[in-house]
Order: sequence, then structure tokens, then C-alpha cells
Amino acid sequence: MLPHSFIASLQGLPGFDQEAFVKAHEQQDQLTSIRFNQFKPFVIQEHPYFKELAPMYWCSHGYYLKQRPLFVVDPLWHAGAYYVQEASSMFLQYILEQITPHPSPLKVLDLCAAPGGKTTLLANYFHNGLVVANETIKPRNAILVENLTKWGADNIVVTQNDPAHFKAVPDFFDVLMIDAPCSGSGLFRKDPEAIAHWSEQSVQHCSTRQSRIVEDSMDCLKEGGYLIYSTCSYSLEEDEMMMDHIASKSGMKNVLIKLPAEWNIIPTFSKEHQCQGFRFYPDKVKGEGFFITVFQKETSSTSGYYDTKSNSIPVSKKEMEILSHHFTVPQNYNFINHQNSIIALSQLFASELNALMNHLYIKKMGLTIGEIKGPDLIPAHALAMSTWSNLPYQEMEIDEATALQYLRRADLHLPQGKGWHAITYKNIRLGWAKLLPNRSNNYYPNEWRILNY
Repeated sequence: MLPHSFIASLQGLPGFDQEAFVKAHEQQDQLTSIRFNQFKPFVIQEHPYFKELAPMYWCSHGYYLKQRPLFVVDPLWHAGAYYVQEASSMFLQYILEQITPHPSPLKVLDLCAAPGGKTTLLANYFHNGLVVANETIKPRNAILVENLTKWGADNIVVTQNDPAHFKAVPDFFDVLMIDAPCSGSGLFRKDPEAIAHWSEQSVQHCSTRQSRIVEDSMDCLKEGGYLIYSTCSYSLEEDEMMMDHIASKSGMKNVLIKLPAEWNIIPTFSKEHQCQGFRFYPDKVKGEGFFITVFQKETSSTSGYYDTKSNSIPVSKKEMEILSHHFTVPQNYNFINHQNSIIALSQLFASELNALMNHLYIKKMGLTIGEIKGPDLIPAHALAMSTWSNLPYQEMEIDEATALQYLRRADLHLPQGKGWHAITYKNIRLGWAKLLPNRSNNYYPNEWRILNY
């Protein structure tokens, strides 16, 4: 039962049809949508989950499923071959295609990133760029690191900072994505328990927090850069009123986005500055409640100075020789030694990565290759999850039952072999195993193993 105060608060908002809206929530006809990782291709038609797919208007790699399967028993979900993401939020791709149709190597910040859906989309869209994913709350940050490691992109940095900390890197980012913490009314169909936590007071609290997040982070956006603001809330205070709040800031101009009327996404305009945003209603689109708007920073009043001095430890000549002995080291990467692990970082963003390391608390960056012990390279799980090809170890293809045993971190009965092997399922890497004369050791991360289903 939707609260009467909630329904009353939506009266008069663009696109709100009370009868259709309530009916959509009573039916609770939940949709399941996924987005494929184009850098981890597999034969989609051979997968039992994806025999009946419906394409998505606004996201080229997004699809609707006929029914929701049990993803936890699909090895390809664990391998980062696709991401289960709410359909409306994938509208972000359409926005990006309008404002950056030819994405050069840009720097992007996903400020409120967990659990990682939008970050994975950003990382693939800006695959030649640098994507910083920030999450303040420690447990949520751990989930973010897990999901982004499985996705396999090497152009991501994960930070755990308050939005105000990004003032230390002024005029830094080309795109600032703020998917702001909100009252969550747009997800009532997916999470009915959230209805009990909704109140007019929570809306006001969220609006105040959203204002602070925007104000604290705007300095890090460079002149000419884009601010994309979104919520999963229907509330005027968190949507249209926030557009007016952003527009009131010096140098910020709303960006008009055109879209086909047949998509049934509702354009909405703020009262004071007539800023354009978009409302998604579940009775009108195949997706949940969502709001999004775009601004451009036309002028900047900050200095743009930040410390780019390198304080990282480069790999030694001996370590590089060992690394080169195992596999052909890709070009255009710098290699550093961080907490006994070798990490590959893009040379293109060397100074920017130094700045991030100097000013922010970093949880993950670039691609962790592994640890050197004596003459050996102990490969990191992130290396198996990466989209890098020509890795230094043999691959071993396994069937679904064995793959699930591997993901449970159970004992494996693999064919005889020797040394490190990349375990693959449908030619997508799941992780590492080390084959010994009488047994095989399972190196899937213990903290990520399948416990039950």
C-alpha cells in the first residue's frame, strides 16, 4: 500500500497519472534487465538465460529478460560477462552519446558509485579514458571493488572519500556523475520494504544531503565539463528543485537533451530556471522510477592546481625482467610496486593518477598483475578477470558443474597438468588454479565464493 502522503506529494507533477501509477505498483510486475560486457564476448544464443531477449531503446548493450533467473548459479555472471542493472538507469548511455558522442580519453568521476552498475557502463563507454568510482561507506565500497574487479576493466580507480575531499583536485574531471543517495521511491516495486521507510521528513533529509554533495564536489569538474545528476526518487524536492539549486551555482548551465517521444520518458522543467530533466514512470516505460538531468560548467573560478609528484614505487629492473619472462608486457603502461603487488597503470594518465594517489584514499587502481616471489609471478585474481589477452599461463575449459564447484572454492578434480592455469567457462576466465602432480589448488577468492543458493 503506497502511503497517502506519498501519492499526495506527486499530484501535479509532469507525467503523473495516479490510477496508472498505483496499478503498476499493485501488479508488481517486476522487470529483469541486464547489460552485456562487450569486452567479454560469448555466444549469447547458446546461453539458456538469454534465449528470449528484448532490446532496450536507450542502451545498445542492454536487454530485458522474459523472466528472472537465478544469477548466482551462472558462472558468467561471476565472471563479469554481464551486469544485472535496472533498465531506467541505463539511460545514462543515451545521455553520454548526446554530450560526448566521440569519447576521447576523458576523466570521469562516479561520485556515489556502489554497487557499480553505472561505473561499469562508464568504464566501457570511456574505455580509453580514466574512470574514478567513489563510495564513502566501507561495506558498500567492498562490494564496489568486487563488482569492478569482476568486470575486468583496467581504467578504473576506486576511492573511499567524502565528496568534499575532491576539492583537492580542482578542474580535474571532464564528466561528474552524481547518482545521489535518495528517498528511494522509484524502487518501491522492486523493494516493497522501502515503502515503510519513506516519509516527508526523509525526502527533506535527502534533499539537504544531495545539495551538500553537489556543492562539495563541483570544484573538481573542469570548465566545459558535464555534471550528470540522477536519483531513483519521484519527489519534487530531490529532482526539479535540485535542478534549480544546481543552476543557481556560478557557471552552471542546463543542457537540453532530445529524445524520441515514443519512448514515453517524461520531460520535466524546473520552476525557477526552466531546467530540463527526465522522469521515468513504471506505468509508461519498461523500467523503474528514475530521474536524470545534465548541466555543463561554462566557467570555473578554481585554480586547477593539484600535486602530480609521483610517490609510488616503480618496479625494479629485476622485477621487470621476471615480469617480462612470464609474458609480453603490454605497451603504454607504467608498473609500480604497491603493497607487494605489481600494478599496471595507464601511461596516458600518469600525472593524473599521481594526483589521485596524493590526495585521495584509494582502494583499487589500474590492474593488479600479481606478486613476485623469487623467480615466480603469483598471478592476482584481477589479472584473470581482466580483458587482457595473451596471459602467461595455459587455459583450461571446464563444464558448468565444475565451474560451480570452482566458484564455491571446493576441491577440484581436474585433468593432470602442471603449474598455473586460467580456469575458463565458455571461454571466459573465472580465475586461477594451480595444478600439482597429485591435486589441484583452487585460488578463487575465499571472500567471494558461492556459499548457498
